[in-house]
Amino acid sequence: MILNSRYPQGQLPPHSFFKLDQSRKRGLWENVGPGRQRAGAPMETALSQIQPQSRPDRLLLRTLKGETAPRPPFWLMRQAGRYLPEYREVRAQAGGFLDLCLKPDLATEVTLQPIRRYGMDAAILFSDILILPHALGQKVWFAEGEGPRLDPIRDQAGLDRLDVAHLEERAEPVYEAVRRIRAALPDPVTLIGFAGSPWTVATYMVEGAGSKEFLHAKGWAYRDPAGFQRLIDLLVETTVTHLSAQIRAGAEVVQLFDSWAGALAPAEFARWSIAPTHAIVRALKDRHPGVPVIGFPRGAGIGIQAYVEQTGVDAVSLDTSVPPDWAASALQSRVPVQGNLDPLALVAGGDALRRAATDILSTLGKGPFIFNLGHGIVQQTPPEHVAELARLIHEWPSLNQG
Repeated sequence: MILNSRYPQGQLPPHSFFKLDQSRKRGLWENVGPGRQRAGAPMETALSQIQPQSRPDRLLLRTLKGETAPRPPFWLMRQAGRYLPEYREVRAQAGGFLDLCLKPDLATEVTLQPIRRYGMDAAILFSDILILPHALGQKVWFAEGEGPRLDPIRDQAGLDRLDVAHLEERAEPVYEAVRRIRAALPDPVTLIGFAGSPWTVATYMVEGAGSKEFLHAKGWAYRDPAGFQRLIDLLVETTVTHLSAQIRAGAEVVQLFDSWAGALAPAEFARWSIAPTHAIVRALKDRHPGVPVIGFPRGAGIGIQAYVEQTGVDAVSLDTSVPPDWAASALQSRVPVQGNLDPLALVAGGDALRRAATDILSTLGKGPFIFNLGHGIVQQTPPEHVAELARLIHEWPSLNQG
């Protein structure tokens, strides 16, 4: 397992943590992972001893409070993933994708990998939105080359088989990973937990796989809205439980991924996306009033305005289709915005990447803004292109002045 990987040609990302002297850096990272902790010390104790003591400005948290930071903080959706060779090595050892998510030592390692390489301002827990149905007792597996598969639930009898009582017990490896990651991260780096929004998770639970038409999920919602509402209500309740457990374990921000929001007609978007998200945000604010919630209603189009106004999210993530100038005028005066570089511009690199990133930085960087992608990094992304983007963002204040 790669537990102490180094940057290409010994280069370190331009992040305050990585300005520590070499012996201090080695001391921090070499204690992370199985077999690296002090002999006889539990992993949790060992990790708690390597957290840096200094607390410099944390740009992402400042931005989520509505400030315009000295430079935009950044992280990338799927920043831990198959484009990284060190991830592929750990993934090969895991036995399966779900195993990787549910083994705290491995989930910790892959979460930390992009932070080591690129110095992002946030680490996002390595997990999956389908951990929730798994923790509810629904059979979930990942077929190689085909994506997720689930035993579908399409009626009340299927709902009755779900086991809410043991959710946290089944998902405990995820919360243990959160504890380890938070203990291992440098102070300036914020830890983000996440879950899928009820509508998106419901589509997988009902379809039994990813879908383009959502025949069964939308059919149930139209044919028997009261029955489908029971599934959504259950997912609201359990999503709050799941995110609250992540927060108690050390997540400082949480994001709700509504990846299939764009499949809903306007009235259905209001009922199945906005209303459940509002319920989750309200419950989390009651339990954890200081923890920001980022919403990502992918494909919502102009519905993103109503989403921002009605859900209570602290920030909104933009997909690639949202024009930055429109977001600056319509959304950024209400909440901080996050996004929205096309992942394929990151694959292209060079002038195409610089132009696309500069346009976003120039337009959205004048207000509270977190640089991210419009969706997740794709496997074909050259790691050096991510390094190129990281350099551009870190150098942006001086470039922008010029």
